Amino acid sequence: MSDVSYVRTEMVPEQEPPASTTGIIGWMRENLFSGWFNTVLTVLSALLIFFVLSVALPWLFSPTWQAASLNECRAILHELGRDGHFAGACWGVIRDRWVQLFFGFYPADLYWRPILAFLLLGMALAPVLFSDKVSPKLLWFSAIYPVLFPWMLWGGAVWTPLLVLAGFVLAYLVYSYVERSASSLVGLIAAVVFAAVWFAWGVGAVSGLINSSIGAARIDGQLEQTAAEIDRLQSEIARLEGEIETAEAAVNAVMEGEASAEESGGRAYRDLIAEARPLRDKLDALRSEIGLAATTLSDLQSYERQMEQLPALIEKLPGLRDAADAARAALPDTVSKVVSENGFKALTKRIVDENLDIPSEDVDALEEVLRLEGEVLFTEQTVESTYANAALIGLRPVESRNFGGMMLSLTIGVVAIAISLPLGILLALGRQSNLPLLKALCVGFIEFIRGVPLITLLFVASTLLNIFLPPGTNFDIILRVIIMATLFASAYMAEVVRGGLAALPKGQYEGADSLGLNYWQAQRLIIMPQALKISIPGIVSTFIGLFKDTTLVSIIGLLDPLGLSNNIRADAAWNGVVWEIYGFIALMFFVFCFSMSRYSMYLERKLHTGHSR
Repeated sequence: MSDVSYVRTEMVPEQEPPASTTGIIGWMRENLFSGWFNTVLTVLSALLIFFVLSVALPWLFSPTWQAASLNECRAILHELGRDGHFAGACWGVIRDRWVQLFFGFYPADLYWRPILAFLLLGMALAPVLFSDKVSPKLLWFSAIYPVLFPWMLWGGAVWTPLLVLAGFVLAYLVYSYVERSASSLVGLIAAVVFAAVWFAWGVGAVSGLINSSIGAARIDGQLEQTAAEIDRLQSEIARLEGEIETAEAAVNAVMEGEASAEESGGRAYRDLIAEARPLRDKLDALRSEIGLAATTLSDLQSYERQMEQLPALIEKLPGLRDAADAARAALPDTVSKVVSENGFKALTKRIVDENLDIPSEDVDALEEVLRLEGEVLFTEQTVESTYANAALIGLRPVESRNFGGMMLSLTIGVVAIAISLPLGILLALGRQSNLPLLKALCVGFIEFIRGVPLITLLFVASTLLNIFLPPGTNFDIILRVIIMATLFASAYMAEVVRGGLAALPKGQYEGADSLGLNYWQAQRLIIMPQALKISIPGIVSTFIGLFKDTTLVSIIGLLDPLGLSNNIRADAAWNGVVWEIYGFIALMFFVFCFSMSRYSMYLERKLHTGHSR
């Protein structure tokens, strides 16, 4: 019997796997060519991608960045032998109008304010979004930033944000005092009532007193400074007009060779446009500068007239008030209850439609009363605004009509997102409350808001809301839109959070009770951290949807990026440019929405505990 071993006593050396099962080849065999059907789909998909890219890439990589109009874009592309609707993108419109798409009509010399405001927004969000990497001491800045943000964008006196902060401090003191003498619920109600009164009337009254006292002391000095500034601006405008004439002559001298350059072909036309571009940029800068100077001059001249007329208005005001009060008291009972222009219009319409028996002299008397009351209101507002301008120590005010572009969308989106989450949490807790009245209110609000389109709420904010406000009330349109967008998002946020609360087992609530925690301690330490962790995808989806819905404000006349695109395309130079503008706007929104999506994934990974609950 031979000495042969049938059992191997040493390991066989490892061998490399077949090349057809590893690397890119193995991945393709497994995912793209695993069978005849997948192979056919892969080939067809590759052909489709090739066809799309063969059309899209030449269109995207178009050498039209220096063009100043659609005609110049077409001439440049024609020079390259590319004609037709999809010959190439006209990127000159983005180079020419990207600043407007970002800032709207915000004053050019104040661009630093929104830029700084959004940079500080990142600083304020850092301790909230990245609490494990940023010092918690920055939370103090996060707490005051909601007051600082609108002041930087809209401007105004420095004591306005200080009075707003004082309102929160005073409300906390009221809560502390009432809680010690009564209960926490009564203290909370007292603090909310005080805050509502303070923000509705207190801030305006105190600010008016400060403006009147400081404005009266500074009015003479302001009048002298304004006169000197008007003289300087008039000289500056005259100088700019001369420089503009020189710049226009330089551009015209270069563009005289446009026809010959277009006929010669080659790179001649593109070189001509590239040569003219710096001169055009200088001309545009000069025109922007003279436009800003002319606007400032007009504002200063109007302000000077107001200050010159102020003594006469102050002397006239008591007599106007007495005349208006006397005329109101003498009104007959048939028209005495009408107190506004809208009421007067409704009354005259009813007289015609319903044939009301109201003498014409009563209607004339009412019309005279409303005229006197309107004159009193206008005079009071003129005096107040003149004193406020004279007393201004802070940032130059900017009206809401100058807001636009991506800055407007970010402003509405950031504020609505920041407020809708805590409001949605409170609504979700209220919907699960055992108090019947509170639960009914929360359920009614949530179901009503979720059953109404956002565009309807925006129309209510823009047109109908002023009807229910006192005469003369100036409720800022952007603030109205922010309120409606916040309420809309909070209703959906409440349902997302309620889903997270419903996903928690009952043992979590019982565990909180066994530790002796009260309701708010249990919510803050045990319930809400787990519910919000579960709800992260839904919360971020609501945020993204809300941010994209800010484009709906273009329907009510606000110039967000989509609203500005219509203005840009109405310009004769860019009439016909569509895809480039909408593509750039889509890219801007994609960057912000994709960033929110990636942060939510980062947050889910950071909070992942390795078990389901």
